[in-house]
Amino acid sequence: MNLSVAYPNSNSKKNMCEACQRGKQTRKYFNLKNCVSTSKPLKLLHMDLFGPSRTMSLGGNLYALVVVDDFSRYTWTFFLHTKKEAYSKFKKLARKLQNTCCSNIGAIRSDHG
Repeated sequence: MNLSVAYPNSNSKKNMCEACQRGKQTRKYFNLKNCVSTSKPLKLLHMDLFGPSRTMSLGGNLYALVVVDDFSRYTWTFFLHTKKEAYSKFKKLARKLQNTCCSNIGAIRSDHG
C-alpha cells in the first residue's frame, strides 16, 4: 500500500482547513536579553508563587515561593504548606535583604499569584 496516497502531504496548505492551519501556527521566541536592566541589587525582584504541586515535597509542602534578584540573578526558594505563608516568608526575606544590602527594594514583578 502506498502511504503517500493514503495520507496526503500535511505541509500543503491547500488540503488543510483553517482550524488546522491555525493550530500549526508557531510564535517566534522572545529575544534574549544580553544586558542587565538594573544597576544594583534589590532594584527589581521577580516573584512567583506556585502550587499545589502534584507531588508533595519531603517536608510535606505543596506550594513554593521563588524570588529572583534581577541584577545578580540570585534566587531564593521557599517551600510552603499553604499560600498564606507566602507573605510572612517574603516579609522576613525583604527585611533581611534590606539590612544586609543597606538599600530598599525598588520594585517587585510578579504574576499576582
